[in-house]
Amino acid sequence: MLHLHVTSWIVGLILLLVALVLYKQSNEKGAKIVHMILRLFYLLILISGGYLLFDVYLVNFSMPMGAEAITKGLAGLWLIAVMEMLLVRTNKGKKTTSMWIQLVIALVLVLVLGYIRLPL
Repeated sequence: MLHLHVTSWIVGLILLLVALVLYKQSNEKGAKIVHMILRLFYLLILISGGYLLFDVYLVNFSMPMGAEAITKGLAGLWLIAVMEMLLVRTNKGKKTTSMWIQLVIALVLVLVLGYIRLPL
């Protein structure tokens, strides 16, 4: 399940960049298709992440690791929300500076907790 989760995140980030480029090029139809595929990957990310959180970390809840796993889960939800808001704001032509800042902060937090702190 870990490989599905990591692969879904990588594909999700690639799809985010592709959708952003298509929105910037005013290719509405192509961008909407990629955006909808990205939303399907959000579901894969949520399902595999929820499985990892509950089955691996919360079954044998120990305070430092369990709390860090919950924090990583919340940061992952924040990252998905920011990705979606970034695409919607780009589509509408609104300012996206705050979304980019949040995206970088959430991504760094998820990567640090996922690859440095947590044992999987």
